[in-house]
Amino acid sequence: MTLTVQPISSAEHLAFVQAQRAVSFLQTPAWGSVKTEWRSESLGWYDGRRLVGAGLVLHRPVPRLERYTLAYLPEGPVIDWTGELDAWLDPLAAYLKAGGAFAIRLGPPVRTDTWCAARVKEGIADPGIERLTDLPSQQVDPVGARVTSQLRDAGWLPQSPEDGFGAGHPQYNFVLPLVGRTEEDLLKGMNQLWRRNIKRAAKEGVEVTVGDVTVDEGLKAFHDLYVHTAERDHFTPRPLRYFETMVAAMNGEDPERLRLYLARHQGDLVAATIMVRVGAQAWYSYGASSTEKREVRGSNACQWAMIRDSLEAGCDVYNLRGITPTLDAADPHVGLIQFKVGTGGQAVRYVGEWDLPLRPMVYRAFDVYMRRRESMRRRKVGVA
Repeated sequence: MTLTVQPISSAEHLAFVQAQRAVSFLQTPAWGSVKTEWRSESLGWYDGRRLVGAGLVLHRPVPRLERYTLAYLPEGPVIDWTGELDAWLDPLAAYLKAGGAFAIRLGPPVRTDTWCAARVKEGIADPGIERLTDLPSQQVDPVGARVTSQLRDAGWLPQSPEDGFGAGHPQYNFVLPLVGRTEEDLLKGMNQLWRRNIKRAAKEGVEVTVGDVTVDEGLKAFHDLYVHTAERDHFTPRPLRYFETMVAAMNGEDPERLRLYLARHQGDLVAATIMVRVGAQAWYSYGASSTEKREVRGSNACQWAMIRDSLEAGCDVYNLRGITPTLDAADPHVGLIQFKVGTGGQAVRYVGEWDLPLRPMVYRAFDVYMRRRESMRRRKVGVA
């Protein structure tokens, strides 16, 4: 098979995405409009005249070397990862280098390992276990191992850091499989605390509504609560304008793409979440909660509403997004995985993000710049 890579229109790209069952929302044409600080383009892989693959490429210039860009394909591209990757990635590299890219960064949507909730819970309880990778994987994906090997042999460099979070997207996710399951099955799979919290929210009269994201009041209410959450939990919130842009771009492409969930108790907004859906996948994207009235469990009510709606929409999986691989009870990050483990889902490790330097000298300068920037960031937040 001889493949060629060339630009395609947003309409062609969207049509290809809509024909697939599993595509990340980060690989939709609309995502390029969300990331306004990047220049975006849609590329297609052709076998003769037939479009067989597609990818959203985000271009970011190098500081002081604006004619060169990092070409980034988050959680993509959408190609056949089961075969020989050279046939797919060599023409991509040739096209992007000719266009001025100094390196390519991509994140294959390919799993390597899976751990069930019960196994993760056992690991957290075991003082001898500190990381997910200390536990035997219950499902090793041979495709993931093969992709990792082929990328390394072709000169690609792994970028996933020790904690699973880096400049790009997390290597570890927590997912809830939905295929062949009912609401009753999903509730039975949750731990006792989650079931109790869902019942508590219902008993307390928490009402979850799907807000109209095109109405400013709903999005503003979410954002106000999100900023409150950021202040409490010590992270930097995105501005309201970012969410306005996200809503306009994503729902302009598909009016059912992004949904806003608002949980109220006696008129007070106690939790709010954003869910994104593409094809047969749904993602918990953003969440916020009030410090007051936490006992009414608005966050659990929002999650349960999103899970039920994903199931009703025929989704294969509900993705609770990133986790760190730590299972050390003394690590403050372990609370994140403990919360998500309660759903009864699975911890999943992906192949992670990889770089292919196309202009080694520029790439080395960029790497030094990024390392310095990360060091400054860690000092600023007090991380050793």
